[in-house]
Amino acid sequence: MRYENRDRLSPGRLFELASELTRRARDRELKLAVTGLRRSGKTVFTTLLVRHLLDGSGLPFLSAAREGRYLGAKILPLREEEAFPFDRFEEALSTDPPRWPEPTERLSRLRIAIRVRSPASLSRRLKPYRELTLEIVDYPGEWLLDLPLLIQSFEEFSYEAFALASAKPRAELASAWLARAHEVDQTGPADPLAIASLVRAYRDYLGACRDRLGLFYLVPGRFLAPGELAEHPALCFAPLPPAPLVPGSLRAAMIEAFTRYREEIVRPFFARHFSGFDRQIVLVDLLTALNAGPAHFADLRRALERVMYSFRYGRNGLLARLFAPKIDRLLFAASKADHVAPSQHAALKQLLERLVVSAHRAARFEGVEMAFLALSALRATEVVRTDHGGQILSCLKGRPLDSEREVVLYTGEIPPDLPEPEDWTSGRFRFRAFAPCRLVPGRPAPHINLDQALEFLLGDKL
Repeated sequence: MRYENRDRLSPGRLFELASELTRRARDRELKLAVTGLRRSGKTVFTTLLVRHLLDGSGLPFLSAAREGRYLGAKILPLREEEAFPFDRFEEALSTDPPRWPEPTERLSRLRIAIRVRSPASLSRRLKPYRELTLEIVDYPGEWLLDLPLLIQSFEEFSYEAFALASAKPRAELASAWLARAHEVDQTGPADPLAIASLVRAYRDYLGACRDRLGLFYLVPGRFLAPGELAEHPALCFAPLPPAPLVPGSLRAAMIEAFTRYREEIVRPFFARHFSGFDRQIVLVDLLTALNAGPAHFADLRRALERVMYSFRYGRNGLLARLFAPKIDRLLFAASKADHVAPSQHAALKQLLERLVVSAHRAARFEGVEMAFLALSALRATEVVRTDHGGQILSCLKGRPLDSEREVVLYTGEIPPDLPEPEDWTSGRFRFRAFAPCRLVPGRPAPHINLDQALEFLLGDKL
């Protein structure tokens, strides 16, 4: 009788248990958006995130793993044309010598079922484990730059493009496109050859800004990362200087294509995906921008501000006015943290916070939980201590991408705040890029804060 009394559930506890199970049933699916500007490491992040979830090891800060409740995961089938090529990317990192995977230039998805033991509560009596289906959507961060086009006119888009092209460091690369834009007869008939020539000149200019200067703020974003829409007629437009609008003219054709781009490509993408995202991570490569100089760093800041403008989810935000987003957690991660000493990780994180401080305040006010991390999904270096004139320095040991052998380097310091003018003239920023370490079957892949990122993004659902 005493045993039966001990197992009997009171009405209050039954109600509490039923409420807990109902809440958990509603949380069985989570949609995570992974994005970042070019070369930010999002492909590696997604690959290693999935590998760690499949292995269930090397994640001490993921509460379900730390508590011994994590049971494992499996990849669920998807249509091949949109599936994230996890096996191919993992193989690239497992070869000898390993190589970084090729960056993705289209949207891809991956669904993974994660199983954990139920927390130590009465719910375990009814169901010993629970399952979460995590859908990861990986897409080029450049596409985020297009969202403000939905409230811009063709004239406003053109004005900004010409203003950017007239200033350093873009001005020299813009000369061929600017000459073509000013000599074309905008009021004449919409000649397809003239349009194609002008669009090609503008795309070549954007491509040079990306490939020769390493710039980030390149609009429209799909011009350089079109994905499956490379031949879409809505991508056939380019900025033009002010001119009268004549029906049937070249300018009228450009405005029509610009409008189609907004309404047939940009709007459907955000309406389809942002209405379903639950969580978002944005990866940012600060080190490359610091290496490149003040103009490039300012360009990264401009791009991040435009991205953050997209993430203002409150009543006055652009997404709220256009769609119905439900993202409640947003993580900004400074990638390639393994390319600087651990003593610099706090400054790396703080610098990223400073770049988006105003948007951070707005998101927090509207109830969107936001976090920042210094992150390396796959650590390519080891930390070594060296004696330099009696001073112990934290250095990195690894193989630079431009070298065949390992070296030991002192990588320098990250400014915890926005760089001052003297920082750019002191030769302070010379951060090296490293080759990846090789993934070994059965051995946890080394990382920096990947488990903390997972805990923030999905720990509460496990």
